Amino acid sequence: MIITRDELPRYLAALRAEGKRIVFTNGCFDILHRGHVEYLSVARQLGDVLIVGVNSDASVRRLKGPERPINSQEDRAAVLDALRAVDAVTIFDEDTPAELIATVQPDVLVKGGDYTEATVVGADLVRSKGGRVVIVPLLEGRSTSALIARLRGLG
Repeated sequence: MIITRDELPRYLAALRAEGKRIVFTNGCFDILHRGHVEYLSVARQLGDVLIVGVNSDASVRRLKGPERPINSQEDRAAVLDALRAVDAVTIFDEDTPAELIATVQPDVLVKGGDYTEATVVGADLVRSKGGRVVIVPLLEGRSTSALIARLRGLG
């Protein structure tokens, strides 16, 4: 399901009332590829519910430059929502997911292998609440930037 930030607290309260283990990850997910799908599948296996925070179009532009995103936030959220591993998707406009992580307070915070625990935004908060941070290795040779370069004939 695609859920708004306003709807998120009620959704999370219902999950917690059921004793669900909540996993959270985030990203731009601009051109979904096998690396994303495998990463999300591994993340989902770490708990009962996987919530994915997706950078808004404005956030992606600030982080990646004026030619990004390729796909709109609505399209990126819809594609993620269609994946079996993903239980809920929410869009955030900030440059980092810190506020969203503070709202979700996941049991498990997951990021890809291009991060270390020291560089994961929200890691300290999650650990302070008794949660854990998991770094999932990247699938070699799979990235949105590499795909875009190939499409432009640069790679």
